[in-house]
Amino acid sequence: MNEITTIGQASAEVQNADTMPHSVEAEQQLLGAILTNNDLYDRVAQIIGPEHFYDPVHARIWEVAAARIAKNTLASPVTLKSFMAEDAGLAELGGAAYLVNLAGASISAFAVRDYAQMIYDLAIRRELIRLGRDISDKAARVDVASEPKEQIVEAEQKLYKLSEQGQTDSGFKSFLKAVTEAVNVTNQAYQRGGGMAGISTGLNDLDKQLGGLHPSDLIILAGRPSMGKTSLATNIAFNVAKAYKRGQRHDGTEGAIDGGVVGFFSLEMSAEQLAGRVLAEASEISSHKIRQGDMTEDEFRRFVNAAKDLEACPLFIDDTPALPISQLAARARRLKRTHGLDLLVIDYLQLCRGMADNRVNEIAEISMGMKAIAKELNIPVIALSQLSRQVENRDDKRPQLSDLRESGSIEQDADVVMFVFREEYYKEREKPGDHELDRMEEWKTAMERLHGKAEVIVGKQRHGPIGTVELSFEAQFTRFGNLVKPWQQGGQIEQY
Repeated sequence: MNEITTIGQASAEVQNADTMPHSVEAEQQLLGAILTNNDLYDRVAQIIGPEHFYDPVHARIWEVAAARIAKNTLASPVTLKSFMAEDAGLAELGGAAYLVNLAGASISAFAVRDYAQMIYDLAIRRELIRLGRDISDKAARVDVASEPKEQIVEAEQKLYKLSEQGQTDSGFKSFLKAVTEAVNVTNQAYQRGGGMAGISTGLNDLDKQLGGLHPSDLIILAGRPSMGKTSLATNIAFNVAKAYKRGQRHDGTEGAIDGGVVGFFSLEMSAEQLAGRVLAEASEISSHKIRQGDMTEDEFRRFVNAAKDLEACPLFIDDTPALPISQLAARARRLKRTHGLDLLVIDYLQLCRGMADNRVNEIAEISMGMKAIAKELNIPVIALSQLSRQVENRDDKRPQLSDLRESGSIEQDADVVMFVFREEYYKEREKPGDHELDRMEEWKTAMERLHGKAEVIVGKQRHGPIGTVELSFEAQFTRFGNLVKPWQQGGQIEQY
């Protein structure tokens, strides 16, 4: 091929029903422009990648050129020639002469973004055609194992991936790209003064232990009933939503630069009950008083003002009971597509439903599904979990990994496992009789020491240390807070 046809006549050619939409001319013009002027690469690098080219030879030319430009070295027909000397596809097109013709025939450097956008759009059209055919083929096959509802969820998942990433399957990722992403995450932590790369929980000591909530992590928050795991999850969700600020991130994309949009699946409590907890924390009025409506005029005014302040809070609650994990994933995708999504909280894991025929396999399916949501949507997922009763039979009632109900799969899939533990709860139930004066004094001393304190025990952390974080807990507001250490403020327990 000695001459390059310029992009003038047909931009997207569909010669017959079997020909995928593409424009070889647009690809040629774009590659020619970049080989002539490497500075143009930065204008289009955010729009397309090698996977968007129809011609595989063009994809390989783009890949080599992009790698050289990224190293601040020249990408031209002369420099690319040695790198692609063994490329059979390029040899068929004329070898080095084809590269020269590409550069020589490029006449529209000013329009590179238009060419890039056209190449991207045509690539999406090709993927849509493939996806449509796949959906049609599966729907035509009447298979007992493949229910129509499952096919709808699967199709929606693939369409979501296509809309987010521009392709239905990202496939293998080069180590160079993975390293670059890792450096960007570290850079974000460095820019914040060495604090954290993830989303802040609003609890300082917990942030230091975890480094924040990281995208694609599944965080299991477990505890026995009345330990306050729902309260802690609600507090974190509220703190993240309250701190939400939108702007331009370090990588140039638009999104949350502080806090985030939060989705909360409340499978146990109603949305109104959950909102009541958030309002109790925000207005500093006892949740019991809010439920009873037993408030003074000043408290009611505070309650109404807190409700007004929270109206714009990006916290979305879904209280549908017994959701199948596939439906939960579909709703999370829809929320991300319509409002954005930076953190997902699920209360709680054992109330989800799976398709397996026994409970152990069902829990495994649910925990794997939650980890898949975290990776697919690139967000942290906090899933609450129940603990088995064996905790109550031990003298030291601090939970451990083996206490997780149906623990094998949950422990395996989680990136972080945290346990909420309040010793005060157990000590309160050990109150001796009034006639046992010595034991009563000991009990009162212990209660004073434990009052308003809670522990978050990090039992597993894939990317950091395990350990215990002490927090304050105000039962009347169902609120966890930062704990002032004795050396920080005269030995008093307060929030800061």
